Amino acid sequence: MIEAVTLTKHYGAVKAVDGLSFTVPSGTVTGFLGPNGAGKSTTMRMILGLDTPDAGTVTVNGRRYAGYRRPLREVGALLDAKAVAGGRSARNHLRWLAASNGIPAARADEVLRQVGLGSAAGKLVGGFSLGMAQRLGIAAALLGDPPVLMFDEPVNGLDPEGVAWIRTLLKALAAEGRTVFLSSHLMSEMALTADRLVIIGRGRLIAQTSMADLLAEGTGNHIRVRAAEAAELATALTGRGARVTTEPDGALRVTGATADEIGELARVRGFGLAELAEQQMSLEQRYMELTHDAAEYTAAGTAPTAALSTK
Repeated sequence: MIEAVTLTKHYGAVKAVDGLSFTVPSGTVTGFLGPNGAGKSTTMRMILGLDTPDAGTVTVNGRRYAGYRRPLREVGALLDAKAVAGGRSARNHLRWLAASNGIPAARADEVLRQVGLGSAAGKLVGGFSLGMAQRLGIAAALLGDPPVLMFDEPVNGLDPEGVAWIRTLLKALAAEGRTVFLSSHLMSEMALTADRLVIIGRGRLIAQTSMADLLAEGTGNHIRVRAAEAAELATALTGRGARVTTEPDGALRVTGATADEIGELARVRGFGLAELAEQQMSLEQRYMELTHDAAEYTAAGTAPTAALSTK
């Protein structure tokens, strides 16, 4: 578990993180989202003791990261895939890390095979592509077989096979009971990977909830209904407290009633339904809805999209 309590961090006059509190439980993949400049990287650096908070605390399994004698056995992290000495081979880079934390040298080759770099173990890291560097960074995070793992944009530079692989890996690690904390701007991938989300903006907490609950609370969610007796059905639904509007194609847009309730009402009244579909906001749309006032850098003319996806 990772627990942050009122974390605050200034860089000169800029408050990068502002009284931020959240929890990352074990056994789940928790996504960490926020606009550029929201304070995500600073927060992850404070978790790892690379930056010192001006106020507040952050612990990993009840202790500060700096308090661990062999931290790679407790926390594995990938923050910058290219922050590696280019003159070392992949194997020697990992063996150096292993030696610093009392990890058997043979573990280096194990994790290189696990991430698909077994054939590149003897190659110099300086010649690695971004995708290969990402895989090496993931191998370093896995080196100590830690219970807590943190990844900042781990799919950058990966091909589709690599993206699918890291998604499966993260889910498998969480299924083993580990804590997995993942930062990414790829909403489609986050929607497929994360169980829970922590969303921040301008250094402050915006939301901390499950993926399912976050999407279910989208203001654009509704039920789309098409029926021959659309006017009669609309009147019946309105009489039961639902809010009904008519779409340009004649379909009804209904909020305040579930699909099951609408279907049962149609059955009782004898209305035939040609369509009854839940329309739910995508993660990207819901994220934009929550963060549009917290984005520090936006292009001219951009605005949150109102389009919906069917779930």
